[in-house]
Amino acid sequence: MDVNLYIRIQDYPIRDREIRLLNGSTVLRPTMGVTSSSAVTSAVPHRQPQEAARYEDVAWVSCDLNPLCDVTVKAMMLDHTNHYLFAPMATLLDNLAGFSKGELITPNMISFFHVFVAVASGRMVASDSLGYRRIGVVLFQFRTFLDDLDGHVARAKKHIRGERSDIGSAGYYIDGICDALGCIALMIGVFVFLKNNPPRRGYTQLQSIIPVSESKNCSESGVIYKVKVTTKKVARKVLCYSGILVLSSTGWNRYIAIYQDMLEREDVTPTQFLHQEQAFRSTWFFVICWLWRIANVHALLHFLLLSVFCDKLWEYLRMIQYAGFVALLAIISVAEMHLLGAQNYIYKSLTGNNTSL
Repeated sequence: MDVNLYIRIQDYPIRDREIRLLNGSTVLRPTMGVTSSSAVTSAVPHRQPQEAARYEDVAWVSCDLNPLCDVTVKAMMLDHTNHYLFAPMATLLDNLAGFSKGELITPNMISFFHVFVAVASGRMVASDSLGYRRIGVVLFQFRTFLDDLDGHVARAKKHIRGERSDIGSAGYYIDGICDALGCIALMIGVFVFLKNNPPRRGYTQLQSIIPVSESKNCSESGVIYKVKVTTKKVARKVLCYSGILVLSSTGWNRYIAIYQDMLEREDVTPTQFLHQEQAFRSTWFFVICWLWRIANVHALLHFLLLSVFCDKLWEYLRMIQYAGFVALLAIISVAEMHLLGAQNYIYKSLTGNNTSL
């Protein structure tokens, strides 16, 4: 699907304004695939003899359900499960139930409801039974689907196409708070489970330093065993992963906000607009978005839930405890360098009325 998304971005117009420019008599056609201003020397006037093809005219699936039709910054940075599965499902459910057309159920009501679903999921995840923990995983995925649904209903009520963050609105902050409460409930469930069921693997035998005569009273084998993982170590692992989630969420939302303002801003000149489209189509931007797809907070929660479902929770937390921070900091560094270069190329200046860093 990501390959199809890349082809769709390269071969078809991204916004309606691009279609109008391409169908005009004379437009500036930038060279595709270039990300830095130093590699772009000029834009040459070019005559378009034919009309630009719209993706919705050639798509096999209706754009009402097709996640490839409306390409936005947030859609490109959204994790695969939400973008390709839950988002179309939310649209389908809204079409059947008509949430966005009525006033009985509001997006905020859905947000509040999925907090209670997350609490129920956390209680299940804390259970000693693997079966109950798996039910908790399914419940939290249902919560994630509801999170997609409230966003879709909110955008549909405001007639906003595609995945976009309505930054600064009351619904944006309410949804963020509800998401945070849901994550806290899940992490509390993870902590309680590990506290009550400390890992039983990986014990090492230590040579006893007790005199041989006394060691017979302690152990027939002459060795002692390391104790189980302490509550302190469990808390450290859970807190580290919680920190990874916070860092991922902060970085992901920050770059969505900045790139969305920089690449989807409408009050720009035709030349700046074409520079926006060039930056949007660049391979480097696609790579950065793909990295955020697999490292954003939603993807990390999917990985955590998968480890719970497979009964490999402790192994997963040990593996990602430090590697997660390193990977996120590397992605943030690369994204920051690309952001500065792209912004300078599009707007020629980092001051004035440009996007705030």
